[in-house]
Amino acid sequence: MVGQRRIMITGGAGFIGSHLTRRLLDDGQEVLVVDNFYSGSRANLRDVMSNPRLEVMRHDVTFPLYVEVDEIYHLACPASPVFYQRDPVQTTKTSVMGSINMLGLAKRTKARILLSSTSEVYGDPEVHPQPEAYWGNVNPIGIRSCYDEGKRCAETLFFDYRRQHDMPVKVARIFNTYGPGMRPDDGRVVSNFIVSALNGVPLTIFGDGSQTRSFCYVDDLVDGLIKLMSTPHEVTGPINIGNPNEFTMTELAELVIEIVGSSAGAEYRPLPADDPTQRQPDISVARSTLGWQPTIELREGLGATVEYFRTLTNRAD
Repeated sequence: MVGQRRIMITGGAGFIGSHLTRRLLDDGQEVLVVDNFYSGSRANLRDVMSNPRLEVMRHDVTFPLYVEVDEIYHLACPASPVFYQRDPVQTTKTSVMGSINMLGLAKRTKARILLSSTSEVYGDPEVHPQPEAYWGNVNPIGIRSCYDEGKRCAETLFFDYRRQHDMPVKVARIFNTYGPGMRPDDGRVVSNFIVSALNGVPLTIFGDGSQTRSFCYVDDLVDGLIKLMSTPHEVTGPINIGNPNEFTMTELAELVIEIVGSSAGAEYRPLPADDPTQRQPDISVARSTLGWQPTIELREGLGATVEYFRTLTNRAD
C-alpha cells in the first residue's frame, strides 16, 4: 500500500490508545502496540487482534526498546488518579525515563514522535480557560505531583530534544476524555457516575458540585491527535486537545442519572487535595493550526458510553 507507515503506540492497550489503534488500522497502517498492561488490557484490542497489520508487545517503556518505526504516539502512563497514585514513583519514571527512551528511539529511527501530555500541567489554574501560553499552578510535592510534574518534565524533554537535535516532535495537552472502553474502576468521574447510576447507588460528588470539567468524546480526541501528528515539521505544539464546553459536577451527575434512567441521587464528600476547581481548554490554536474542534455533544457521547457500561454489566452477569 502506498503511504503505509509502521506506527508505534506506547500505552496502545489503554483506553485512548486502543481507540487510536483501531483508527490507524482502519486507515491501512501497520500498528505496533507497546504496553506493560498496568492499566491497559489486551481485552481492549480483542476485536482487532486478528488483524495482520497489528503487533502487540508487552514492554515497559522505562526500559529501552529497539524496533524500526516511522511514527511514535507516546501515550504510555497511567492517567487516572487511582492508578498513578498507586505507584507514584513508577508513574514519574514512566513519564521521564519512558520519554527519554522513546525520544532516543525516535532520534535513531528518524521517526515523528507525539507526546500525550495533559491538562494537568496547568494544575489548579488561575487563568480560565487555559491557553497553551499559561505556565500553570502546580503543587510539586502533592499526591498528584507524580503525574502532573512527570508530564511537565516529559514536555521539557521533548522540547529539549527538538532544540538540540531538530527532531519532529508534537505535544498534545489532552483534557478530560471519555467514551466506550473506559475501565469501570479507573476512578474518573464519568465512569464513577455511570457505574453508580447503573447499580442504583448514590453518585459521589466531591466538594459542593460546583467545580467544572470539560469532557471530550474519545473519537474527537483521536481525530485531534492524528491531525497533530500530520502537521509540518515546524508545528510542535503544545496544543490543547479537548472540548471547551464546561459542565459542573452536579450538571454531569444529573445528566448521567437522566440518561441511565436511574432513581439514584447524589452524596457529597470533601474535595481531594489539589483537585482543580476549574478545567476548560482554550482550543483556538487547535482550531487555527489543525482545523480541529470536537463535534460530539456530551449527551450523545454519554449515551454511547452508558450503553458500553451496560454491556459490561450484562457480560459480568
